[in-house]
Amino acid sequence: METAAILPRTELLQVADIVAREKNIDREEVILAMEMAIQKAGRSKYGHEHDIRAHIDRKSGEIALTRHREVVEEVENEATQLTLDAARAIQPAVEVGQFIVDELPPIDFGRIAAQTAKQVIVQKVREAERKRQYEEYKDRVGEVVNGLVKRVEFGNVTIDLGRAEAVLRRDELLPRESFRQGDRVRAYIYDVREEPRGPQIFMSRSHPQFMAKLFSQEVPEIYDGIIEIKAVARDPGSRAKIGVISKDSSIDPVGACVGMRGSRVQAVVQELQGEKIDIIPWSPDPATFVVNALAPAEVAKVVLDEDLHRIEVIVPDDQLSLAIGRRGQNVRLASMLTGWDIDILTESEESERRQDEVKTRSALFMEALDVDDVIAHLLVGEGFSSIEEVALVPIEEIAEIEGFDEDVAAELQARAQTYLEQQNEQFEARRKELGVTDELAALESLTPAMLVKLGEAGVKTLDDLGDLAGDELREHLGSLAMGEEEANAIIMAARAHWFEDEDAGAKD
Repeated sequence: METAAILPRTELLQVADIVAREKNIDREEVILAMEMAIQKAGRSKYGHEHDIRAHIDRKSGEIALTRHREVVEEVENEATQLTLDAARAIQPAVEVGQFIVDELPPIDFGRIAAQTAKQVIVQKVREAERKRQYEEYKDRVGEVVNGLVKRVEFGNVTIDLGRAEAVLRRDELLPRESFRQGDRVRAYIYDVREEPRGPQIFMSRSHPQFMAKLFSQEVPEIYDGIIEIKAVARDPGSRAKIGVISKDSSIDPVGACVGMRGSRVQAVVQELQGEKIDIIPWSPDPATFVVNALAPAEVAKVVLDEDLHRIEVIVPDDQLSLAIGRRGQNVRLASMLTGWDIDILTESEESERRQDEVKTRSALFMEALDVDDVIAHLLVGEGFSSIEEVALVPIEEIAEIEGFDEDVAAELQARAQTYLEQQNEQFEARRKELGVTDELAALESLTPAMLVKLGEAGVKTLDDLGDLAGDELREHLGSLAMGEEEANAIIMAARAHWFEDEDAGAKD
């Protein structure tokens, strides 16, 4: 059989071997690319409408060029199909669905055909190389790798990793950090994406996990899993906090991370261009962890609000600036580290606020219960904060207050209940005036006061409430808002009739 080749037969296979070795891709991928190139050149000569195929012998390098025509009952395309009768005239035993294969004479590759073939080979090899790079790096997200700066364009750094290129964008660099061609860089792979122009490997030096990985390289106990990094918060290039815990009670996690004379932490600080690092013992108790996270500031008291995921921290007056930090940095990093919103008050501010609360509550009790300031102050002093509490607690709790007896307690509770009834009547009237439906009012967990708030916000029907998200409901209710879970439960109760309507429609 005659053959056609771009190169002498053995040289063709040698080129495939060299390309496969240089690009680190499979030899078979290169030979398939060559076959595609020869096939394209063959179609250019014999007509693109024909099904021309090329095959390179993997051992000898010989090239076979063939035309394939499918055997069909009814011909739709004469270039690629022929009838069973016509096919059996060529090959008697052929059946429908099989192919008649015609060997073609060798083709003389002109300059244009050879150039086209070369382009196809380059393109296919590049695609195979990109695929290899993506497969190699897609599972390396989360690793710290070293590379050399290949070029810098508009502040974005292209890094040569040896077998691939990565991008270190300007916003992923540390502030005031600059690189020049040939510089060695260490960075964290945070994303690998397959894009039309090839796999894109994205690296970062400002990512919180970059610092965590540097510590695991410097601290053997972290690498071995004895010490665990539970949380990291960074203000890249300036300051960072890292929460650590030891699984072995005999090992101090903070001391292990600091190292002898600070050697371990200094190695990380040096890599991060002098970024100051606070190493903090992690605690499962949020209050303890927040107190630790605000170090070096001292904390006098903390008050948690788990529903709002907010924590109030009271510090001595002289510790306020230290707790907040320069431009709010210390409290911001502590909040990022712990995942809690942190409000900081001084002891004098908290005392002043407490006095204001006492005055406000006392005034409320004096007006609602028609009592003097002595009785109002006694109720506030015992922890009563609302009229509802006075109306609903067991009467014995009120009677236990010093100077009170059961008659006084019963009278106070009766006055509280009367006040609430009158208030609810007013809310009910206002609710109807706003057009809030009875179906919405029938939902449990929504008080008359809440219904008025919703009506004023334009939420008047079950559908209106069902269209809200939990945080929107809480925003509408303001100071009357419940916890997130309860808010979501109320919204689901408002949506219940939607599913009943669907079930009824399905039965019909």
